[in-house]
Amino acid sequence: MASVWENFFNAAQELVVAGSVKQRLADAYTHHLAQIDNEEVPREIRDEFAALGGSLSAICPMRGETAIQATVRKMSDSQAASCALQIINLFATLGRLQVQTRAPMLRAVNSGDD
Repeated sequence: MASVWENFFNAAQELVVAGSVKQRLADAYTHHLAQIDNEEVPREIRDEFAALGGSLSAICPMRGETAIQATVRKMSDSQAASCALQIINLFATLGRLQVQTRAPMLRAVNSGDD
């Protein structure tokens, strides 16, 4: 199973391929982000990620489509682009959080040259 970071990375890649912003958004979320368990997402971005998921599945689907497809279909291109940017911003924040947790803690040491 892919990590949260890998899912966001794959979603970001999906967002930059050719096609309409709506189709890229629906594909990125459906294929890479929808299956992420909210508890696996760092708490710093958990609420925003959950809100994004809610906003991307707010419309009741017609026969043969998912709630994500229905919601994105009803969005303007500007709204879809805003959601795509939100995914990229969450991915960037996730990357910064990973760097922060890996950075060694520096501490002052007495050199004995007093």
